[in-house]
Amino acid sequence: MDSGELKEILLKEGLLNAGQAETVSGKSAENNLTFQEALRQSGMLSEEDMAKVNSLVLGIPYLDLNGYSIDTSLLELLPEQYARKLKAIPLFRVQDSIAVAMAYPDDIMILDELRRITRFDNIDPVISGLNVINKALDNYYAASAKPNKSFPAEAQAGQPRQEGAGEEAPVIRLVGEMITRAVAERASDIHIEPEENNVRIRYRIDGILYESGKLPKNVQNAVISRIKVLSHLDIAENRKPQDGRMRFDNKDLDIRVSTFPTIHGENVVLRILDKSAVNLDMRELGFSGEDFKLLDKAIHNPNGIVLVTGPTGSGKTTTLYAVLSRLNSMEKNIITIEDPVEYELPLIRQTIVNPKAGITFATGLRSILRQDPDIIMVGEIRDRETADVSMQAALTGHLVLSTLHTNDSASALTRLIDMGIEPFLVSSSVTAILAQRLVRKICVSCRREYIPEGRIMEELGSSGGAAKFFKGAGCPACKQSGFLGRIGIFELVVVNEEIRKMVESKCSADEIKRKALDSGMTTLRHDGLKKITAGLTTPEEVLRATEIE
Repeated sequence: MDSGELKEILLKEGLLNAGQAETVSGKSAENNLTFQEALRQSGMLSEEDMAKVNSLVLGIPYLDLNGYSIDTSLLELLPEQYARKLKAIPLFRVQDSIAVAMAYPDDIMILDELRRITRFDNIDPVISGLNVINKALDNYYAASAKPNKSFPAEAQAGQPRQEGAGEEAPVIRLVGEMITRAVAERASDIHIEPEENNVRIRYRIDGILYESGKLPKNVQNAVISRIKVLSHLDIAENRKPQDGRMRFDNKDLDIRVSTFPTIHGENVVLRILDKSAVNLDMRELGFSGEDFKLLDKAIHNPNGIVLVTGPTGSGKTTTLYAVLSRLNSMEKNIITIEDPVEYELPLIRQTIVNPKAGITFATGLRSILRQDPDIIMVGEIRDRETADVSMQAALTGHLVLSTLHTNDSASALTRLIDMGIEPFLVSSSVTAILAQRLVRKICVSCRREYIPEGRIMEELGSSGGAAKFFKGAGCPACKQSGFLGRIGIFELVVVNEEIRKMVESKCSADEIKRKALDSGMTTLRHDGLKKITAGLTTPEEVLRATEIE
Protein backbone atom coordinates (compact mmCIF):
# COMPACT_ATOMS: atom_id res chain seq x y z
CA MET A 1 0.00 0.00 0.00
CA ASP A 2 1.53 3.35 -1.02
CA SER A 3 1.48 6.55 1.04
CA GLY A 4 -1.38 8.05 -0.97
CA GLU A 5 -3.66 5.05 -0.41
CA LEU A 6 -2.83 4.93 3.31
CA LYS A 7 -3.49 8.66 3.73
CA GLU A 8 -6.83 8.34 1.94
CA ILE A 9 -7.91 5.46 4.20
CA LEU A 10 -6.86 7.31 7.37
CA LEU A 11 -8.89 10.33 6.31
CA LYS A 12 -11.91 8.17 5.46
CA GLU A 13 -11.73 6.31 8.80
CA GLY A 14 -11.44 9.60 10.68
CA LEU A 15 -8.07 8.71 12.22
CA LEU A 16 -6.53 11.88 10.78
CA ASN A 17 -7.96 15.18 9.58
CA ALA A 18 -6.76 16.91 6.40
CA GLY A 19 -4.40 19.25 8.27
CA GLN A 20 -2.74 16.43 10.19
CA ALA A 21 -2.34 14.36 7.01
CA GLU A 22 -0.55 17.27 5.28
CA THR A 23 1.72 17.76 8.30
CA VAL A 24 2.74 14.10 8.24
CA SER A 25 3.28 14.20 4.46
CA GLY A 26 5.57 17.19 4.89
CA LYS A 27 7.54 15.46 7.65
CA SER A 28 7.80 12.35 5.48
CA ALA A 29 9.28 14.28 2.52
CA GLU A 30 11.53 16.44 4.71
CA ASN A 31 13.13 13.51 6.59
CA ASN A 32 13.04 10.89 3.80
CA LEU A 33 10.66 8.68 5.80
CA THR A 34 7.72 6.57 4.71
CA PHE A 35 4.33 8.08 5.53
CA GLN A 36 3.84 5.35 8.16
CA GLU A 37 7.20 6.07 9.84
CA ALA A 38 6.53 9.80 9.88
CA LEU A 39 3.09 9.15 11.33
CA ARG A 40 4.51 7.07 14.18
CA GLN A 41 7.11 9.72 15.02
CA SER A 42 4.48 12.48 14.99
CA GLY A 43 2.69 11.00 18.01
CA MET A 44 -0.68 12.00 16.54
CA LEU A 45 -2.17 8.53 16.96
CA SER A 46 -2.51 6.32 20.03
CA GLU A 47 -0.86 2.90 20.21
CA GLU A 48 -4.19 1.27 19.32
CA ASP A 49 -4.77 3.53 16.32
CA MET A 50 -1.21 2.86 15.11
CA ALA A 51 -1.97 -0.86 15.41
CA LYS A 52 -4.99 -0.29 13.14
CA VAL A 53 -2.74 1.51 10.66
CA ASN A 54 -0.28 -1.40 10.70
CA SER A 55 -3.19 -3.75 10.10
CA LEU A 56 -4.15 -1.81 6.97
CA VAL A 57 -0.57 -1.67 5.69
CA LEU A 58 0.32 -5.32 6.36
CA GLY A 59 -3.08 -6.88 5.61
CA ILE A 60 -3.06 -8.60 9.02
CA PRO A 61 -6.28 -8.53 11.11
CA TYR A 62 -6.50 -6.06 14.00
CA LEU A 63 -7.91 -7.28 17.34
CA ASP A 64 -8.85 -5.21 20.39
CA LEU A 65 -7.85 -7.45 23.31
CA ASN A 66 -9.94 -5.49 25.80
CA GLY A 67 -12.74 -7.85 26.85
CA TYR A 68 -11.42 -10.67 24.65
CA SER A 69 -11.41 -14.14 26.25
CA ILE A 70 -8.06 -15.90 25.78
CA ASP A 71 -7.68 -19.70 25.95
CA THR A 72 -5.59 -19.79 29.14
CA SER A 73 -4.44 -23.37 28.53
CA LEU A 74 -2.16 -22.01 25.75
CA LEU A 75 -0.18 -19.82 28.16
CA GLU A 76 1.93 -22.88 29.01
CA LEU A 77 3.21 -22.91 25.40
CA LEU A 78 4.73 -19.44 25.76
CA PRO A 79 6.29 -18.80 29.19
CA GLU A 80 5.80 -15.31 30.58
CA GLN A 81 9.43 -14.20 30.18
CA TYR A 82 9.31 -14.93 26.43
CA ALA A 83 5.82 -13.45 26.01
CA ARG A 84 7.02 -10.15 27.49
CA LYS A 85 10.21 -10.17 25.44
CA LEU A 86 8.38 -10.87 22.16
CA LYS A 87 5.35 -8.68 23.01
CA ALA A 88 3.00 -11.50 22.10
CA ILE A 89 0.26 -13.58 23.73
CA PRO A 90 -1.42 -16.76 22.37
CA LEU A 91 -5.18 -16.50 21.79
CA PHE A 92 -6.56 -19.86 20.69
CA ARG A 93 -5.70 -23.00 18.77
CA VAL A 94 -7.25 -24.30 15.54
CA GLN A 95 -6.00 -27.80 14.69
CA ASP A 96 -2.23 -27.49 14.05
CA SER A 97 -1.98 -23.68 14.23
CA ILE A 98 -2.29 -21.08 16.98
CA ALA A 99 -3.46 -17.49 16.73
CA VAL A 100 -1.17 -15.02 18.50
CA ALA A 101 -1.76 -11.33 19.27
CA MET A 102 1.43 -9.40 18.50
CA ALA A 103 2.62 -5.82 18.64
CA TYR A 104 5.13 -6.48 15.81
CA PRO A 105 3.68 -9.20 13.55
CA ASP A 106 5.91 -8.18 10.63
CA ASP A 107 9.10 -9.05 12.53
CA ILE A 108 10.33 -12.34 10.99
CA MET A 109 12.74 -13.00 13.87
CA ILE A 110 9.90 -12.77 16.43
CA LEU A 111 7.77 -15.15 14.35
CA ASP A 112 10.66 -17.65 14.13
CA GLU A 113 11.18 -17.39 17.88
CA LEU A 114 7.49 -18.06 18.50
CA ARG A 115 7.62 -21.17 16.29
CA ARG A 116 10.67 -22.43 18.19
CA ILE A 117 9.25 -21.85 21.68
CA THR A 118 5.66 -23.01 21.07
CA ARG A 119 6.70 -25.85 18.70
CA PHE A 120 3.94 -24.77 16.32
CA ASP A 121 5.03 -24.24 12.73
CA ASN A 122 1.82 -22.41 11.86
CA ILE A 123 1.50 -19.07 13.66
CA ASP A 124 -1.51 -16.93 12.69
CA PRO A 125 -0.65 -13.37 13.83
CA VAL A 126 -3.13 -10.61 14.64
CA ILE A 127 -2.17 -7.04 15.49
CA SER A 128 -2.89 -5.39 18.85
CA GLY A 129 -1.56 -2.23 20.47
CA LEU A 130 1.53 -2.59 22.65
CA ASN A 131 -0.18 -1.11 25.73
CA VAL A 132 -3.13 -3.50 25.43
CA ILE A 133 -0.83 -6.51 24.97
CA ASN A 134 1.15 -5.53 28.08
CA LYS A 135 -2.11 -5.23 30.01
CA ALA A 136 -3.21 -8.69 28.81
CA LEU A 137 0.18 -10.14 29.81
CA ASP A 138 -0.23 -8.67 33.31
CA ASN A 139 -3.80 -9.95 33.67
CA TYR A 140 -3.48 -13.45 32.24
CA TYR A 141 -0.03 -14.52 33.42
CA ALA A 142 -0.67 -13.15 36.90
CA ALA A 143 -3.99 -15.00 37.01
CA SER A 144 -2.48 -18.27 35.76
CA ALA A 145 0.06 -18.16 38.61
CA LYS A 146 -2.71 -18.08 41.27
CA PRO A 147 -4.63 -21.34 41.79
CA ASN A 148 -7.78 -19.61 43.04
CA LYS A 149 -8.05 -17.59 39.81
CA SER A 150 -7.42 -20.37 37.29
CA PHE A 151 -10.02 -22.67 35.84
CA PRO A 152 -10.99 -25.23 38.49
CA ALA A 153 -9.14 -28.32 37.36
CA GLU A 154 -10.70 -30.43 40.12
CA ALA A 155 -14.16 -29.75 38.74
CA GLN A 156 -13.01 -30.49 35.20
CA ALA A 157 -11.70 -33.79 36.44
CA GLY A 158 -15.01 -34.58 38.06
CA GLN A 159 -13.97 -34.01 41.68
CA PRO A 160 -16.12 -31.17 42.98
CA ARG A 161 -15.41 -30.34 46.62
CA GLN A 162 -18.00 -28.89 48.95
CA GLU A 163 -17.77 -25.29 50.04
CA GLY A 164 -15.69 -24.83 53.14
CA ALA A 165 -13.19 -22.67 54.88
CA GLY A 166 -9.96 -21.74 53.20
CA GLU A 167 -9.76 -22.09 49.44
CA GLU A 168 -12.70 -21.27 47.24
CA ALA A 169 -14.58 -24.43 46.16
CA PRO A 170 -13.89 -25.50 42.54
CA VAL A 171 -17.58 -25.57 41.61
CA ILE A 172 -17.91 -21.90 42.62
CA ARG A 173 -14.97 -20.99 40.41
CA LEU A 174 -16.30 -23.19 37.62
CA VAL A 175 -19.64 -21.37 37.51
CA GLY A 176 -17.90 -18.00 37.79
CA GLU A 177 -15.49 -18.83 34.96
CA MET A 178 -18.36 -20.09 32.79
CA ILE A 179 -20.21 -16.77 33.12
CA THR A 180 -17.05 -14.64 32.80
CA ARG A 181 -16.09 -16.38 29.55
CA ALA A 182 -19.61 -15.99 28.19
CA VAL A 183 -19.54 -12.24 28.83
CA ALA A 184 -16.07 -11.90 27.28
CA GLU A 185 -17.28 -13.75 24.16
CA ARG A 186 -20.41 -11.54 23.89
CA ALA A 187 -22.77 -14.47 24.54
CA SER A 188 -26.42 -13.64 25.19
CA ASP A 189 -27.24 -17.05 26.70
CA ILE A 190 -25.50 -19.97 28.39
CA HIS A 191 -27.08 -23.41 27.90
CA ILE A 192 -26.20 -26.11 30.44
CA GLU A 193 -27.50 -29.33 28.90
CA PRO A 194 -27.31 -32.65 30.79
CA GLU A 195 -26.75 -35.69 28.59
CA GLU A 196 -26.41 -39.35 29.43
CA ASN A 197 -22.66 -39.35 30.10
CA ASN A 198 -21.71 -35.67 30.40
CA VAL A 199 -22.98 -32.07 30.56
CA ARG A 200 -22.75 -30.01 27.39
CA ILE A 201 -22.13 -26.24 27.66
CA ARG A 202 -23.20 -24.04 24.75
CA TYR A 203 -23.05 -20.24 24.29
CA ARG A 204 -25.39 -18.28 22.04
CA ILE A 205 -23.31 -15.65 20.23
CA ASP A 206 -24.90 -13.33 17.66
CA GLY A 207 -28.00 -15.53 17.67
CA ILE A 208 -26.18 -18.82 16.94
CA LEU A 209 -25.38 -21.57 19.48
CA TYR A 210 -21.75 -22.71 19.74
CA GLU A 211 -20.45 -25.56 21.88
CA SER A 212 -18.06 -24.28 24.55
CA GLY A 213 -17.13 -27.60 26.17
CA LYS A 214 -18.33 -30.54 28.22
CA LEU A 215 -18.26 -31.27 31.95
CA PRO A 216 -18.13 -34.68 33.65
CA LYS A 217 -21.51 -36.06 34.65
CA ASN A 218 -20.66 -36.14 38.34
CA VAL A 219 -20.30 -32.34 38.61
CA GLN A 220 -23.79 -31.79 37.17
CA ASN A 221 -25.72 -31.54 40.44
CA ALA A 222 -23.09 -29.35 42.10
CA VAL A 223 -23.08 -26.86 39.19
CA ILE A 224 -26.88 -26.66 39.02
CA SER A 225 -27.15 -26.29 42.81
CA ARG A 226 -24.63 -23.44 42.76
CA ILE A 227 -26.64 -21.61 40.09
CA LYS A 228 -29.86 -22.17 42.06
CA VAL A 229 -28.29 -20.74 45.22
CA LEU A 230 -27.14 -17.64 43.35
CA SER A 231 -30.59 -17.11 41.77
CA HIS A 232 -32.58 -17.87 44.96
CA LEU A 233 -34.28 -21.00 43.62
CA ASP A 234 -35.31 -24.12 45.53
CA ILE A 235 -32.31 -26.48 45.35
CA ALA A 236 -34.42 -29.40 46.59
CA GLU A 237 -36.94 -29.07 43.74
CA ASN A 238 -35.84 -30.74 40.51
CA ARG A 239 -39.17 -31.95 39.11
CA LYS A 240 -40.69 -28.57 38.23
CA PRO A 241 -39.44 -25.72 36.04
CA GLN A 242 -38.18 -22.72 38.00
CA ASP A 243 -37.34 -19.14 37.07
CA GLY A 244 -34.96 -16.88 38.95
CA ARG A 245 -32.57 -14.00 38.66
CA MET A 246 -29.08 -13.18 39.88
CA ARG A 247 -26.59 -10.33 39.85
CA PHE A 248 -23.06 -11.31 38.91
CA ASP A 249 -19.75 -9.53 39.50
CA ASN A 250 -21.12 -6.01 39.23
CA LYS A 251 -24.35 -4.07 39.02
CA ASP A 252 -24.20 -3.91 35.20
CA LEU A 253 -24.55 -7.68 34.79
CA ASP A 254 -28.00 -9.15 35.41
CA ILE A 255 -28.74 -12.81 34.64
CA ARG A 256 -32.13 -14.48 34.24
CA VAL A 257 -32.13 -18.17 35.07
CA SER A 258 -34.53 -20.86 33.86
CA THR A 259 -34.45 -24.54 34.87
CA PHE A 260 -36.38 -27.29 33.12
CA PRO A 261 -36.49 -31.03 34.03
CA THR A 262 -35.33 -33.50 31.36
CA ILE A 263 -34.67 -37.26 31.36
CA HIS A 264 -30.97 -36.68 32.11
CA GLY A 265 -31.42 -33.96 34.74
CA GLU A 266 -32.30 -30.30 34.88
CA ASN A 267 -31.55 -28.22 31.80
CA VAL A 268 -30.48 -24.67 32.73
CA VAL A 269 -30.47 -21.57 30.53
CA LEU A 270 -28.89 -18.32 31.71
CA ARG A 271 -29.89 -15.17 29.81
CA ILE A 272 -27.13 -12.56 30.21
CA LEU A 273 -28.27 -8.95 30.37
CA ASP A 274 -25.12 -6.85 30.22
CA LYS A 275 -26.07 -3.19 30.58
CA SER A 276 -22.56 -2.07 29.67
CA ALA A 277 -22.69 -3.92 26.33
CA VAL A 278 -26.18 -2.98 25.08
CA ASN A 279 -26.44 -0.15 22.56
CA LEU A 280 -29.36 2.15 23.41
CA ASP A 281 -28.70 4.75 20.73
CA MET A 282 -31.43 4.66 18.08
CA ARG A 283 -28.97 5.91 15.47
CA GLU A 284 -26.80 2.82 15.92
CA LEU A 285 -29.52 0.16 15.50
CA GLY A 286 -29.32 0.10 11.69
CA PHE A 287 -32.20 2.29 10.50
CA SER A 288 -32.04 3.81 7.05
CA GLY A 289 -32.12 7.60 7.01
CA GLU A 290 -35.77 7.74 5.89
CA ASP A 291 -37.02 5.12 8.38
CA PHE A 292 -35.17 6.86 11.21
CA LYS A 293 -36.86 10.19 10.42
CA LEU A 294 -40.33 8.61 10.16
CA LEU A 295 -39.97 6.62 13.39
CA ASP A 296 -38.48 9.60 15.23
CA LYS A 297 -41.47 11.68 14.19
CA ALA A 298 -43.90 8.96 15.33
CA ILE A 299 -42.36 8.61 18.81
CA HIS A 300 -42.38 12.38 19.34
CA ASN A 301 -46.15 12.53 18.91
CA PRO A 302 -47.83 13.41 22.22
CA ASN A 303 -50.24 10.49 21.90
CA GLY A 304 -50.86 7.27 19.97
CA ILE A 305 -49.48 3.75 19.95
CA VAL A 306 -46.16 2.73 18.39
CA LEU A 307 -45.74 -1.05 18.10
CA VAL A 308 -42.58 -3.09 17.54
CA THR A 309 -43.22 -6.57 16.16
CA GLY A 310 -41.21 -9.68 15.43
CA PRO A 311 -40.44 -13.15 16.83
CA THR A 312 -38.65 -13.84 20.10
CA GLY A 313 -35.00 -12.80 19.91
CA SER A 314 -35.48 -10.22 17.16
CA GLY A 315 -34.36 -7.29 19.32
CA LYS A 316 -37.78 -5.73 20.03
CA THR A 317 -37.01 -4.89 23.66
CA THR A 318 -33.66 -3.31 22.78
CA THR A 319 -35.40 -1.10 20.20
CA LEU A 320 -37.99 -0.01 22.77
CA TYR A 321 -35.27 0.81 25.31
CA ALA A 322 -33.44 2.82 22.64
CA VAL A 323 -36.68 4.73 21.95
CA LEU A 324 -37.17 5.37 25.68
CA SER A 325 -33.57 6.59 25.99
CA ARG A 326 -34.17 9.02 23.14
CA LEU A 327 -37.39 10.34 24.73
CA ASN A 328 -36.09 10.39 28.30
CA SER A 329 -35.89 13.83 29.89
CA MET A 330 -36.59 15.61 33.16
CA GLU A 331 -39.75 17.13 31.62
CA LYS A 332 -41.36 13.75 30.85
CA ASN A 333 -42.90 11.20 33.23
CA ILE A 334 -42.13 7.81 31.68
CA ILE A 335 -43.42 4.61 33.29
CA THR A 336 -43.00 1.02 32.09
CA ILE A 337 -44.52 -2.33 32.96
CA GLU A 338 -42.34 -5.23 31.85
CA ASP A 339 -41.90 -8.98 32.21
CA PRO A 340 -39.13 -8.79 33.34
CA VAL A 341 -37.25 -5.47 33.54
CA GLU A 342 -34.18 -6.19 31.43
CA TYR A 343 -32.24 -2.94 31.81
CA GLU A 344 -32.66 -0.20 34.40
CA LEU A 345 -32.95 3.29 32.91
CA PRO A 346 -32.40 6.55 34.83
CA LEU A 347 -35.43 8.79 35.50
CA ILE A 348 -37.83 6.08 34.27
CA ARG A 349 -40.16 4.29 36.68
CA GLN A 350 -40.05 0.58 35.80
CA THR A 351 -42.46 -2.05 37.12
CA ILE A 352 -42.36 -5.86 36.90
CA VAL A 353 -45.40 -8.00 36.12
CA ASN A 354 -46.28 -10.04 39.23
CA PRO A 355 -49.44 -12.17 38.81
CA LYS A 356 -49.18 -13.44 42.41
CA ALA A 357 -49.54 -9.86 43.61
CA GLY A 358 -52.30 -9.17 41.08
CA ILE A 359 -50.09 -7.12 38.75
CA THR A 360 -50.64 -8.13 35.13
CA PHE A 361 -49.98 -5.99 32.07
CA ALA A 362 -53.64 -4.88 32.07
CA THR A 363 -54.02 -4.16 35.82
CA GLY A 364 -50.58 -2.56 36.00
CA LEU A 365 -51.40 -0.36 33.03
CA ARG A 366 -54.62 0.85 34.71
CA SER A 367 -52.64 1.80 37.82
CA ILE A 368 -49.98 3.56 35.72
CA LEU A 369 -52.67 5.80 34.21
CA ARG A 370 -53.30 7.18 37.71
CA GLN A 371 -49.61 8.13 38.03
CA ASP A 372 -49.85 11.09 35.62
CA PRO A 373 -47.65 9.55 32.87
CA ASP A 374 -46.65 11.20 29.60
CA ILE A 375 -45.21 8.04 28.03
CA ILE A 376 -46.02 4.42 28.86
CA MET A 377 -44.13 1.34 27.76
CA VAL A 378 -46.01 -1.98 27.95
CA GLY A 379 -43.65 -4.96 27.57
CA GLU A 380 -46.07 -6.92 25.40
CA ILE A 381 -49.70 -6.81 24.30
CA ARG A 382 -50.74 -10.42 24.93
CA ASP A 383 -54.52 -10.25 25.31
CA ARG A 384 -57.62 -8.21 24.59
CA GLU A 385 -57.70 -6.54 28.00
CA THR A 386 -54.14 -5.20 27.69
CA ALA A 387 -54.81 -4.10 24.10
CA ASP A 388 -58.06 -2.37 25.10
CA VAL A 389 -56.48 -0.40 27.98
CA SER A 390 -53.52 0.54 25.72
CA MET A 391 -55.92 1.93 23.10
CA GLN A 392 -57.80 3.96 25.70
CA ALA A 393 -54.52 5.33 27.06
CA ALA A 394 -53.43 6.40 23.58
CA LEU A 395 -56.76 8.10 22.91
CA THR A 396 -56.61 10.05 26.18
CA GLY A 397 -53.36 11.85 25.45
CA HIS A 398 -50.59 9.35 26.20
CA LEU A 399 -47.84 7.93 23.99
CA VAL A 400 -47.87 4.13 24.37
CA LEU A 401 -44.98 1.91 23.25
CA SER A 402 -45.36 -1.87 23.13
CA THR A 403 -44.51 -5.12 21.32
CA LEU A 404 -46.60 -7.68 19.50
CA HIS A 405 -45.71 -11.08 18.04
CA THR A 406 -46.45 -10.87 14.31
CA ASN A 407 -44.35 -11.70 11.26
CA ASP A 408 -44.65 -8.31 9.57
CA SER A 409 -45.83 -4.82 10.35
CA ALA A 410 -49.17 -4.87 8.49
CA SER A 411 -50.26 -8.04 10.33
CA ALA A 412 -50.13 -6.17 13.66
CA LEU A 413 -53.20 -4.15 12.69
CA THR A 414 -55.29 -7.21 11.83
CA ARG A 415 -53.97 -9.09 14.91
CA LEU A 416 -55.40 -6.39 17.21
CA ILE A 417 -58.78 -6.69 15.48
CA ASP A 418 -58.59 -10.49 15.84
CA MET A 419 -58.09 -9.95 19.59
CA GLY A 420 -61.50 -8.32 19.67
CA ILE A 421 -60.55 -4.63 19.49
CA GLU A 422 -62.97 -2.50 17.47
CA PRO A 423 -61.45 -1.51 14.10
CA PHE A 424 -62.17 2.21 14.69
CA LEU A 425 -60.17 2.06 17.94
CA VAL A 426 -57.22 0.44 16.16
CA SER A 427 -57.27 2.92 13.28
CA SER A 428 -57.51 5.98 15.52
CA SER A 429 -54.88 4.96 18.09
CA VAL A 430 -52.07 3.12 16.26
CA THR A 431 -49.68 5.57 14.59
CA ALA A 432 -46.76 3.35 13.49
CA ILE A 433 -45.71 -0.30 13.44
CA LEU A 434 -42.08 -1.40 13.16
CA ALA A 435 -41.30 -5.02 12.23
CA GLN A 436 -37.71 -6.13 12.71
CA ARG A 437 -35.20 -8.99 12.58
CA LEU A 438 -31.55 -9.30 13.57
CA VAL A 439 -28.84 -10.40 11.11
CA ARG A 440 -25.17 -11.02 11.82
CA LYS A 441 -22.69 -8.36 10.74
CA ILE A 442 -19.68 -9.28 8.62
CA CYS A 443 -16.43 -9.10 10.58
CA VAL A 444 -14.55 -6.05 9.26
CA SER A 445 -11.17 -7.63 10.04
CA CYS A 446 -11.63 -10.45 7.53
CA ARG A 447 -14.26 -9.05 5.14
CA ARG A 448 -13.68 -10.24 1.58
CA GLU A 449 -15.51 -9.65 -1.69
CA TYR A 450 -17.18 -12.69 -3.24
CA ILE A 451 -19.80 -13.68 -5.80
CA PRO A 452 -22.90 -15.38 -4.32
CA GLU A 453 -24.55 -18.32 -6.07
CA GLY A 454 -27.19 -17.37 -8.62
CA ARG A 455 -29.73 -19.44 -6.68
CA ILE A 456 -29.25 -17.27 -3.60
CA MET A 457 -29.72 -14.04 -5.51
CA GLU A 458 -32.79 -15.50 -7.19
CA GLU A 459 -34.28 -16.33 -3.77
CA LEU A 460 -33.57 -12.77 -2.63
CA GLY A 461 -35.38 -11.43 -5.66
CA SER A 462 -32.31 -9.60 -6.91
CA SER A 463 -30.04 -10.10 -9.90
CA GLY A 464 -27.19 -8.40 -8.08
CA GLY A 465 -26.34 -6.18 -11.04
CA ALA A 466 -23.17 -4.19 -10.49
CA ALA A 467 -23.37 -4.51 -6.70
CA LYS A 468 -20.45 -5.92 -4.73
CA PHE A 469 -21.01 -8.65 -2.15
CA PHE A 470 -18.93 -9.46 0.90
CA LYS A 471 -18.52 -12.17 3.51
CA GLY A 472 -16.12 -12.86 6.37
CA ALA A 473 -13.30 -15.27 5.63
CA GLY A 474 -12.83 -16.08 9.34
CA CYS A 475 -10.10 -14.67 11.58
CA PRO A 476 -9.07 -14.55 15.25
CA ALA A 477 -11.14 -11.40 15.84
CA CYS A 478 -14.39 -13.25 15.02
CA LYS A 479 -13.14 -16.68 16.13
CA GLN A 480 -13.24 -17.95 12.53
CA SER A 481 -17.01 -17.39 12.18
CA GLY A 482 -16.79 -14.48 9.70
CA PHE A 483 -19.31 -12.49 11.76
CA LEU A 484 -18.96 -10.03 14.62
CA GLY A 485 -22.05 -8.46 16.17
CA ARG A 486 -25.57 -8.04 14.80
CA ILE A 487 -27.59 -5.31 13.12
CA GLY A 488 -31.34 -4.82 12.63
CA ILE A 489 -33.32 -4.96 9.42
CA PHE A 490 -36.61 -3.09 9.55
CA GLU A 491 -40.03 -2.62 7.99
CA LEU A 492 -41.88 0.50 9.10
CA VAL A 493 -45.55 1.21 8.43
CA VAL A 494 -46.75 4.73 9.25
CA VAL A 495 -50.54 4.64 9.56
CA ASN A 496 -51.82 7.32 7.18
CA GLU A 497 -55.41 8.22 6.31
CA GLU A 498 -55.69 5.58 3.55
CA ILE A 499 -54.50 2.79 5.83
CA ARG A 500 -56.87 3.97 8.59
CA LYS A 501 -59.81 3.60 6.23
CA MET A 502 -58.63 0.10 5.23
CA VAL A 503 -58.40 -0.92 8.90
CA GLU A 504 -61.91 0.35 9.58
CA SER A 505 -63.10 -1.64 6.54
CA LYS A 506 -61.40 -4.77 7.95
CA CYS A 507 -59.15 -5.23 4.91
CA SER A 508 -56.67 -8.12 5.05
CA ALA A 509 -53.05 -7.76 6.11
CA ASP A 510 -51.93 -8.41 2.51
CA GLU A 511 -54.09 -5.56 1.21
CA ILE A 512 -52.78 -3.20 3.89
CA LYS A 513 -49.22 -4.25 3.07
CA ARG A 514 -49.71 -3.50 -0.64
CA LYS A 515 -51.04 -0.04 0.21
CA ALA A 516 -48.08 0.57 2.56
CA LEU A 517 -45.71 -0.43 -0.26
CA ASP A 518 -47.43 2.05 -2.56
CA SER A 519 -46.83 4.68 0.14
CA GLY A 520 -43.09 3.97 0.16
CA MET A 521 -42.67 1.29 2.80
CA THR A 522 -39.45 -0.76 2.63
CA THR A 523 -39.98 -4.46 3.38
CA LEU A 524 -37.73 -6.47 5.69
CA ARG A 525 -36.11 -8.23 2.75
CA HIS A 526 -35.57 -5.04 0.79
CA ASP A 527 -33.98 -3.40 3.83
CA GLY A 528 -31.82 -6.52 4.13
CA LEU A 529 -30.75 -6.10 0.50
CA LYS A 530 -29.65 -2.54 1.27
CA LYS A 531 -27.46 -3.81 4.09
CA ILE A 532 -26.03 -6.53 1.82
CA THR A 533 -24.97 -4.02 -0.82
CA ALA A 534 -23.55 -1.76 1.92
CA GLY A 535 -21.26 -4.66 2.89
CA LEU A 536 -22.81 -5.03 6.38
CA THR A 537 -24.19 -8.58 6.07
CA THR A 538 -24.47 -11.50 3.65
CA PRO A 539 -27.29 -12.69 1.37
CA GLU A 540 -27.45 -15.95 3.33
CA GLU A 541 -28.08 -14.05 6.58
CA VAL A 542 -30.95 -12.03 5.09
CA LEU A 543 -32.51 -15.18 3.61
CA ARG A 544 -32.27 -16.87 7.01
CA ALA A 545 -34.01 -13.99 8.78
CA THR A 546 -36.76 -13.07 6.32
CA GLU A 547 -39.67 -14.74 4.60
CA ILE A 548 -40.31 -15.10 0.89
CA GLU A 549 -42.07 -12.01 -0.43
